Amino acid sequence: MARVAPPGDSSPGSSDSSGSTDSAGPAAFRLLRAALARVRGVPAAVLRDYRSHHTAPTSTLTHTPHPYARALGLLAVTLLGAWLGLLIVGSIHAPVGPVDTNMTLRPSLSGGTKINVSPLGALELRSHHAPIRLDVDVDRLDPVRAQALVDHPERFAGLQEQVTRDVVRGTGTLAFRSCVAVVSGATALGLAVYRRPRRALAAGGLALVLLASSGAAAYATWNPKSVLEPKFSGLLSSAPSVVGNARNIVSEFDVYQRELARLVTNVTKLYEATSTLPAYAPDPTTIRVLHVSDIHLNPAAWQIVKSLVKQYKIDVIIDTGDTMDHGSAAENAFLDPVATLGAPYVWVRGNHDSATTQKYLATRKHATVLDGGRAVSVGGLRIAGVGDPQFTPDRSVVEEGDFSERTAGGKLADSLRTQRLAGTPVDIALAHNPVALSEADGLVPLALAGHIHHRENSVLPRGTRLMIEGSTGGGGLRAVQGKKPAPVQASVLYLDRETRRLQAWDEITLGGLGLSKAEVSRHLPKENRPGATPSPGSTPSPKATLSPGGTQPTGATPSPRTSSPGTPSP
Repeated sequence: MARVAPPGDSSPGSSDSSGSTDSAGPAAFRLLRAALARVRGVPAAVLRDYRSHHTAPTSTLTHTPHPYARALGLLAVTLLGAWLGLLIVGSIHAPVGPVDTNMTLRPSLSGGTKINVSPLGALELRSHHAPIRLDVDVDRLDPVRAQALVDHPERFAGLQEQVTRDVVRGTGTLAFRSCVAVVSGATALGLAVYRRPRRALAAGGLALVLLASSGAAAYATWNPKSVLEPKFSGLLSSAPSVVGNARNIVSEFDVYQRELARLVTNVTKLYEATSTLPAYAPDPTTIRVLHVSDIHLNPAAWQIVKSLVKQYKIDVIIDTGDTMDHGSAAENAFLDPVATLGAPYVWVRGNHDSATTQKYLATRKHATVLDGGRAVSVGGLRIAGVGDPQFTPDRSVVEEGDFSERTAGGKLADSLRTQRLAGTPVDIALAHNPVALSEADGLVPLALAGHIHHRENSVLPRGTRLMIEGSTGGGGLRAVQGKKPAPVQASVLYLDRETRRLQAWDEITLGGLGLSKAEVSRHLPKENRPGATPSPGSTPSPKATLSPGGTQPTGATPSPRTSSPGTPSP
């Protein structure tokens, strides 16, 4: 039987028992730590088990849109981007004939073409039916190209073809630039909205398809006859009454262009024709006045005036107004040739000339503007004039008619009396409307007017001779309206340098549309004949008529030459 050793026994058997006790301590510690770890892991396991069986409800943060909504969104982005592209870079500057224009494509429900002529207004044409509209802004009249037409009227024959080429070239350039603009705008906006290149490229492609479809619709519905039925707005709303029926103008303008060059060519033969007229032979000291009126923006008129000044050795040019049609600032450049006509230019305002016109012309070299009865000495003559008190293109102002004309004429009459009392009597009084000159009767020997577009010559009750000139511009665009041609008319007046009285005058008529005949008729006042008593009438001499192919005037027959004070007999 085993014996238990008492404590402190140092026998060999006691050493094994002690070693076993020492090794059991670390093992127990390890067991305790593992147990504690298991205890700590219980809550986490329990929590995981709980969460796996009790999942909290969740909500979707993003919603997948319906395909139709996505398509509508893409279409909206495309249209907005395309519009922004056109707005920013979708316009071009293009010359069309003698004018500079700005062309732009705009989104529109009705289509068509709109031509803006600032500040006159706008002209709308139903040229096509498509969701795009062509806007053409007329910026200015190029002075170089306009002057070239004035200097070379024969170029009018090719003006229509040039305008057509310019428009085709401009619209082609505009179409290409518009494609770039809409694709770039739609792509850029698509990239900003979707943040994905694929969607952005889809927006750009859709924009290109829409623009191409609109262009195809415009081409398919193009109406070239729309120019015959324009719609006017602004000051241009009065254009039909000013220039006549658009249908007649379009159909007849090509005829007018062809005849214009031949018409101007005949001017060079006028001096040869008048040299055979025997009724009056002015000496070198005679004052020669060229009376023109109602040019109405006809550029050929300046070349005619320049030719007459050179051939007749004109001392003074008198223009009794209506040089413009609407009196706008855009028309001012038309007056620039005044400085190169070769003689002093005296002008009074007509009812189609504005204060803007008058202010601009006053700054031109060799030009003198008369208004309010102002009197000046030009070319050896004392001349006074008054501008027309009415401006008919402005439909916002009610016209006062003859009353306002007589009121203006009263101011002119007061000036004539003042000049007479000051010892500087006026030789010629000017006004556009002849009604105004009725107030000057008896205060001046000669009065010149225009306005009515045909010649009239009479002596007023108190002795003043009233001479009304026709239209030196052939009525402007009215020259191509209807079947009856409007002639181009001007007159050369011969005045004695000492007495400053009218001795004779030549009435010059150039055939209008469809005619190229040049005619000069010389007239003598009856009071200038020796031994004759004053009479309201005048004695015309035979006419010298020149046809396009002729070199000698016809119809001139000899008659006694007459002498007048200060003018020696030949």
